[in-house]
Amino acid sequence: MNGYLLSLDQGTTTSRAILFDRAGRIVQKAQYPFRQIFPQPGWVEHDPMDILGSQLRAMREVFEASGLSPTDIAGIGVTNQRETTVLWERASGKPVCNAIVWQCRRTAPLCDRLKAEGLEQTVRERTGLVIDAYFSATKLAWMLDEIPGARVRAERGELLFGTVDSWLIWNLTGGKAHVTDYSNASRTMLFDINKLCWDDELCACLRIPRAVLPQPVPSSMIYGRVAQGIRGLEWLSGVPISGAAGDQAAALFGQACFAPGMAKNTYGTGCFTLMNTGNASVRSTHGLLTSVAWSLNGQATYALEGSAFNAGSAIQWLRDELGIIRSAHECDLLAESLTNNGGVCFVPAFTGLGAPYWDMYARGSFFGLTRGSGKAHMARAVLESIAHQVADLVETMALDAALPLHVLRVDGGACVSDFLMQFQADLLGLSVDRPETVETTALGAAFLAGLSTGVWSGTEELARLRAQQRLFTPARDETERLMHRARWKRAVALARAWGAGEATHG
Repeated sequence: MNGYLLSLDQGTTTSRAILFDRAGRIVQKAQYPFRQIFPQPGWVEHDPMDILGSQLRAMREVFEASGLSPTDIAGIGVTNQRETTVLWERASGKPVCNAIVWQCRRTAPLCDRLKAEGLEQTVRERTGLVIDAYFSATKLAWMLDEIPGARVRAERGELLFGTVDSWLIWNLTGGKAHVTDYSNASRTMLFDINKLCWDDELCACLRIPRAVLPQPVPSSMIYGRVAQGIRGLEWLSGVPISGAAGDQAAALFGQACFAPGMAKNTYGTGCFTLMNTGNASVRSTHGLLTSVAWSLNGQATYALEGSAFNAGSAIQWLRDELGIIRSAHECDLLAESLTNNGGVCFVPAFTGLGAPYWDMYARGSFFGLTRGSGKAHMARAVLESIAHQVADLVETMALDAALPLHVLRVDGGACVSDFLMQFQADLLGLSVDRPETVETTALGAAFLAGLSTGVWSGTEELARLRAQQRLFTPARDETERLMHRARWKRAVALARAWGAGEATHG
């Protein structure tokens, strides 16, 4: 049996393609960055053609370097940055505007209006989400309102909406499949996660035509096959696209968190903590979100999720905007050069704060700076801020889920930092488990694609493929841990107060 899976991992800053073998090992990988567009403060955009072009380029490089034949590829799995919103023409396939990225805050005033209209409880009950500019619904509504003629064209069926999974699958199948998997659909703020369908009332509230929406589908099935005539990908023609999940759901699956109570955190552009809650869609009372994690064999599995908007992006900010470091590794070296943070605390609220605060107006802030503070203190404070945000999420999750958590499984680019992982274990008072394969997002997509094409028999077989690389255990006493947490919470309160003042006074 053909046992290789090609995983497309389309992220916020790079598009990657990774080829896995039947043992879940990486055979070949490639990645390409693409433009980040910031038209105004708080606005973030991508060119959908940049996304597509960089993804196709990575696919082509991986296959050519692998030495495999097309018949060796059993299937293609897709995982993607979620909530990012694309609107394109059905006939030509051309985007009608830039994609609005999940980080973008331009629709915060519309979210305020929806809250004022009393929709918050309805959104929470049906979608498992809170009303926030983070999600796709208000981004799509903005496009339909602001682009001349877009709403009329959408109502006539001339335009199609999708998150990035839909955009990639539609293009790869030559326009034959306009679909989105349940995990991505449940991040739009338009999807009933209990009935697993689009919600007519929410669509009506935002004046979103049903004709523009993709078909919601399970996470592991054959959606279509790679079309003939895609330039540079002729060799993939006919290969099934057989699995899809939003990046965080895919990472939970790739970490083999198949039992209720198992949890992972991904350290990427943002931080995303998910806990498997099984067949129950647990509703949070502390600001967490409920989403469909995946659907297999006709059964949906749900997750509680907390999101921190800025994590790895804060390290990039130190490098690209401040010029304090030249690489992420240098951030580690600076942090490790100190015995403590010197009282410096950083809140990376560049685009507001996610769970459990959901403050669209909070802004990034350093606190505790003195004349003796230097770049090492700033680097250490940035790394510590990432761990504090995850601690906020895990502590909140324990309250909502009422499930014991003993170990946090970790992945994503920043989890290679031993300093950060040890500080994370210290803050949580829990063990932190780093796997041998940290590309768990791509691995999860490959797993889903392989299940539907018969490469693997089920989740029991997949669980045996995960191997631990290192376990970090807590090394600080409780008094020190509580001191760090108290200082962080004070800094968050001050950052939120600054944002509230800006929102009031302009």
